[in-house]
Amino acid sequence: MLIRSAKFLTSNTRVDQCPVPDKPEYAFIGRSNVGKSSLINMLTGHKGLAKTSAQPGKTQLINHFLINDYWYLVDLPGYGYAKVSKDSRAAWERMIRFYLRERPNLTCVFVLIDSRHEPLAPDLAFIDMLGTMGVPFVLVFTKADKQSALRTQQNVAAYTAKLSETWDELPRQFITSASEKTGRDEVLSFIEEVNQQLAQNPDNA
Repeated sequence: MLIRSAKFLTSNTRVDQCPVPDKPEYAFIGRSNVGKSSLINMLTGHKGLAKTSAQPGKTQLINHFLINDYWYLVDLPGYGYAKVSKDSRAAWERMIRFYLRERPNLTCVFVLIDSRHEPLAPDLAFIDMLGTMGVPFVLVFTKADKQSALRTQQNVAAYTAKLSETWDELPRQFITSASEKTGRDEVLSFIEEVNQQLAQNPDNA
């Protein structure tokens, strides 16, 4: 997929204030400091599209971007650790759950996982929640450049083994590096493939 245009549309905390749900929508989410903004900027080829920060938990809103005037990319608040109050964190979690449940054009959720870690409880809990809600998702392992390829494969295999304990069918997996642009073509090709399927079968959208 060639990214011809990528522009910010809106930020808010309410699903009913999101853009009109007339286009396929792909949401990106992960634990705080997983490298989400850097990955989004790498995928779109726009360095400053999503705001990056050294402070975990910086993203606090539902951020919509319009890509190629054809599909929406959504930057969601992170889950897990963040230096915010319990009340604020609980409010984010309610907002995210409501968005996942109520956004009618949500096509797929990209769950970002730091490839440097073995399976972590917050990631597994969020994945299980998506399964319970019946929300389509894939796994994106980030920061692959921060360690050896062998170590990355070992941690991915550990996640696969852990999920296999409770899941009959495993989600698609992508290994990425924002700095080296690893996985960019694979992720964008997946989105393009899904968009084409939706265009051919609009009744299933």
